[in-house]
Amino acid sequence: MNTRLIKLSEWMKENDIQFCFVSSPENVFYLSGFLSDPHERLLGIAVFQEEEPFLVCPALDKTDAKNAGWNNQVISYTDIENPWEFIHKEIDKRLKKVERIAVEKEHMNVERYEVLSQMFNGVQFISAEEKLRKLRMVKDEKELNIIREACALADFAIETGCAEIKEGKTELEVLAAVELALKKKGVREMSFSTMVLTGANGASPHGNPGMTKIKKGDLVLFDLGVIVDGYCSDITRTVAYGDIDDKQKEIYDTVLKAQLAAVEACKPGVSCSEIDLTARNIIAGAGYGEYFPHRLGHGLGISVHEFPSLTETNPLLLEEGMVFTIEPGIYVPNVAGVRIEDDLAVTANGVEILTKFPKELQIIK
Repeated sequence: MNTRLIKLSEWMKENDIQFCFVSSPENVFYLSGFLSDPHERLLGIAVFQEEEPFLVCPALDKTDAKNAGWNNQVISYTDIENPWEFIHKEIDKRLKKVERIAVEKEHMNVERYEVLSQMFNGVQFISAEEKLRKLRMVKDEKELNIIREACALADFAIETGCAEIKEGKTELEVLAAVELALKKKGVREMSFSTMVLTGANGASPHGNPGMTKIKKGDLVLFDLGVIVDGYCSDITRTVAYGDIDDKQKEIYDTVLKAQLAAVEACKPGVSCSEIDLTARNIIAGAGYGEYFPHRLGHGLGISVHEFPSLTETNPLLLEEGMVFTIEPGIYVPNVAGVRIEDDLAVTANGVEILTKFPKELQIIK
């Protein structure tokens, strides 16, 4: 078994769990190397304390699962077969009794929960999420190299977006140009729906790009990321199209000061709460506290939002290998929105900033 499966099996032994069924595509990929979107079909890995694990997938994906590097048993099924019958049979071969099963409670739907409950009457279900989150939270060097590549492409995307800003262009026109340029670089998929928001639209933290035209004096906010070999990047930059007014500049300078201070505070042994409050106190001290409504950042990896969560109440200490975002923002309705976001990896002595596009205010003429 690979190291990740071994760590999961050891956790199962410590907690007297007979088997663990992992069914989210992200965690299946993490444990097996097989990245797939099964849609409504069942995809999963059954992990045991000592016995051989197996992967279950639709028959149409069996060859891809093997080619991805999964060297253990693959159970495949067609669209007219019931995969749970195969799963039950394979578990019965490996185990005499099942009393505790670990599952991803946040991912497993009620129908699948009921199937397992009926399959093993009186079984106790244990959450596997916490252990899987801890495993995924610290990246190895291979993962870091992939994320570095994804971040370099995110930098390229911001550079492309800035070059596309012109009087009268719509948000969607700029967005389309960015994604086309990425496609030409070989990027198949974005980490999430790309955001290009101009003027007052930027005051919506999760706004939707549309037909609003860019005009002189606007702040233009880009929030985007790409997926490389299953790993995400996530960057936000806010730039000025022409000269902006004093209020807009004050907002930008406050966000930049908060972002730089939070990045500077990051190192092993510092808590997530301390990092968040470093930025939040600067923004609050400038009189904009009510306009910073979200956490400072989030973990990044196979999912664009994963652990750790950088909030003012999270006591978790940073450790080497963690990857996360630092993204303070100020959003004043009908005035402007500014967010500046970097992806960081914790090193032995501090952090490596993975996104490189300049943060000092860029003025597009």
